[in-house]
Amino acid sequence: EVQLVESGGGMVQPGGSLTLSCAAFGFNFSTYDMSWVRQAPGKGPEWVSHINYAGANTYYADSVKGRFTISRDNAKNTMYLQMNSLTPEDTAVYYCNAKTSISVEGREYWGQGTQVTVSS
Repeated sequence: EVQLVESGGGMVQPGGSLTLSCAAFGFNFSTYDMSWVRQAPGKGPEWVSHINYAGANTYYADSVKGRFTISRDNAKNTMYLQMNSLTPEDTAVYYCNAKTSISVEGREYWGQGTQVTVSS
């Protein structure tokens, strides 16, 4: 069964830090580009960060650049998001997304999300 499982969410005060994890099951993780996408209540999804299948290339939304760090460990089939200097605007459900780097396959998977709440 294909599955993406996010973990590490919770409530922190502004300025705090959290590390999110996304564990992948049932597919060839090392061939998939990965992203973190978040959605705040009443808002549409916002792309947060991206890392290519080999971990060589990373990209960040302007809103998180310099504060968040995306990484992956292909041997563990896991992707991470280190979040520092959190603000209330970072409050959202964070989802991990996997999309095959092999374009002809056209496969894409989503996790269930993990809640991040930044509040004093």
